[in-house]
Amino acid sequence: MTVLLAVDVGNTNTVLGVFRGGDLFAHWRIETRASRTSDEYAVLVRSLLELEGFAWGSLDAGIISSVVPPAVFGIQRFFKQYLGAPALVVGPGIKTGMPILYENPREVGADRIVNAVAAYEGQGQAQGQVKSGCIVVDFGTATTWDVVTPRGEYLGGIIAPGVQISAEALYGKAAKLPRVEIARPPKVIGRNTVSSMQAGLLFGYAGMVDALVTRIRNEVDFPARCIATGGLAELIASETTTIEATDELLTLKGLKILYDRNVGAHAAAVPADKPAEKAHGS
Repeated sequence: MTVLLAVDVGNTNTVLGVFRGGDLFAHWRIETRASRTSDEYAVLVRSLLELEGFAWGSLDAGIISSVVPPAVFGIQRFFKQYLGAPALVVGPGIKTGMPILYENPREVGADRIVNAVAAYEGQGQAQGQVKSGCIVVDFGTATTWDVVTPRGEYLGGIIAPGVQISAEALYGKAAKLPRVEIARPPKVIGRNTVSSMQAGLLFGYAGMVDALVTRIRNEVDFPARCIATGGLAELIASETTTIEATDELLTLKGLKILYDRNVGAHAAAVPADKPAEKAHGS
């Protein structure tokens, strides 16, 4: 049974997950630091595994998705040095099973492709029927909307500043505004500065999500189920009318799917992508 360490490097946080067979055994979120060394990763990963009662020597495979290219060196060196083999890196040449219809496929972030693959595969199972199109809203450092057709093609998407970026911009650029927690205020109409800022951030982003998902659905000629992921997904999704499901671990699940398609037991059954379909970067 393969024990897989999946690593998703985002601009702000890095999420790690251990899969034992097809099951996600444990997962953690740490701060992303591009300068972190292989030895530091070894200390971190070993400590996290021990907290879960997991044997360090059990890890035997890895896969990495990163939107921070300098961070890949330390992680990949960690895999080679401590696990004895390089990890699979999501990027050009990998089998995704998903044609990329972007004008320049290399511009699409690796995390967006991973999320799209996971959402497309998962929504068919969730509905117990033939897969339909889907929209993935990822609340990360940037907020992204990614659209997948019923044929499993990555159609394109939208990029906007993330909620935390907007909060920090208010704090940094407006001299009298404080730094606030992203949380639900008692009412839409704030009666103090903190509540007013929280209302603008939470309800404003919920409204933006609904407006853009509605516009996407009006522009495509197929039904599209909307799923959200990212650290703030559940908080914001609860205030929307268009998000139908949330999955904070969507990216890790997508990494497991891509590992199986490229290295795992089912890899031989997945046809290689055409050049235009497989070329995407971080």
